[in-house]
Amino acid sequence: MLTIHDRGYASNCQGMSRREFLRIGGLGLGLSSLTLPSLLASQAQAREGVSAGSRAVVLLFLQGGPSQLELWDPKPDAPKEYRTHTDCINTTHPGIQFSRYFPKLAAMAREFTVLRNFASGNGGHTYESVTTGGNGAKASLSAAYAYLGGTVSISGLPSNMLVLPEAVKEGLKLGSNFETGALPTLTQPGLLGPQYEAFSPAGGSRLKQAMTLTLPRERFEDRRHLLSAFDSLRRELDRDGVIARADKYQQQAFDIITRGITDAFDLSKEDPKTLARYDTSGLFKLEEATKWYDMKRASNLLGKQMLLARRLCEAGCGFVTVSDCGWDMHANSNSPKNMAGLQWLAPQVDHAVAAFLSDLKDRGLSDRVLLVVTGEMGRSPRLNRDGGRDHHGDLTPLLLAGGGLKMGQIVGKSDAVGSRPATHVYKPANLFATVMNYLFDVPQLRLRTEINRDLLAASDSEKVIRELL
Repeated sequence: MLTIHDRGYASNCQGMSRREFLRIGGLGLGLSSLTLPSLLASQAQAREGVSAGSRAVVLLFLQGGPSQLELWDPKPDAPKEYRTHTDCINTTHPGIQFSRYFPKLAAMAREFTVLRNFASGNGGHTYESVTTGGNGAKASLSAAYAYLGGTVSISGLPSNMLVLPEAVKEGLKLGSNFETGALPTLTQPGLLGPQYEAFSPAGGSRLKQAMTLTLPRERFEDRRHLLSAFDSLRRELDRDGVIARADKYQQQAFDIITRGITDAFDLSKEDPKTLARYDTSGLFKLEEATKWYDMKRASNLLGKQMLLARRLCEAGCGFVTVSDCGWDMHANSNSPKNMAGLQWLAPQVDHAVAAFLSDLKDRGLSDRVLLVVTGEMGRSPRLNRDGGRDHHGDLTPLLLAGGGLKMGQIVGKSDAVGSRPATHVYKPANLFATVMNYLFDVPQLRLRTEINRDLLAASDSEKVIRELL
């Protein structure tokens, strides 16, 4: 545990000598014998020979099961009982249409790739079938990244992050439903061990608990005093040349502790114009959506979540999972009739993803960051009696953007009613292999005898989505 104890005023920073401060460590990653500087050094060594650190993935997961027919594969000419319930709009691809909820993405369709032949094979509200690709280690993509690339980035940030709505709005308290219980499966570490689970700045992860700064209550209540003490210590050490004499990992550890990792999470440091560009909070009122049981964890904060994801990638994080809930569209008493929840959630995705991709392009990060947008399943092509769609694993929405992969494509096609692929079927195992080969030099990994063999088998280059690489 990274713990700072107050032991009076005898030494610098209320109890720690300069040497003690530079030696502080034990980050609670299952490596309690390591000091923070040595942990950082070991992480850097683990990354040698692989691509981790130079590339990042943002997985936007639409929890609940987004409807393929109301996203990027509408069927306006299908029979009435199957037909998409909304209008369609043309994209920049001749003859290709999206749902009318996605005007921004339709206008920039050359900048990403949509798969219309992806099937999760899942019919329930658990997420591991998609994020693990069925690998033998039962580890999600994000946990596999942390295992292979290191749990701590070179900047000191945890390399594997989970961004919930609560992370971008202090004091937010969303309700609980089936999505709450299924959430751990989104980033599960499986057999790799709990040290590879995602760090959630909104709380709840073991890693965040392990990074808690422990002080007596009377001293912790005045946070300004703590920050002032850190600033004073930094000035004193800089003046005495202590930092200059430390090796790079000691310096890095010192920066992590005195500056913290909080800057990356502070959206107020963004240009107000950028913040406004992402902001989705005005698209709908939160209480309109969350009054429905199936949408209790829905939010209008996806734009800020995606902005935080960009900030984390820019700061060195390698895998960011963004959770967007509320996509269960049965249209029964637990969700609005006729899938009316789409009028809130779909335009928000359109706005947030378009802002994210444009921002990456402006910052020269498009080739370094790969965006993946999907859910645990799609929806049944036949409308039910309430105008909704039920669970369906035979066709699942999937969009990928950036990462230097081949963009501007519509890969594959579905049958006439949007029920299943009409061309070669891609499955979560193919997505898993594609992402792993994007992030890592897999042949180089095979030379490392300590690597989990199940992950290597799941990363076989023969399984990748060929149209992308």
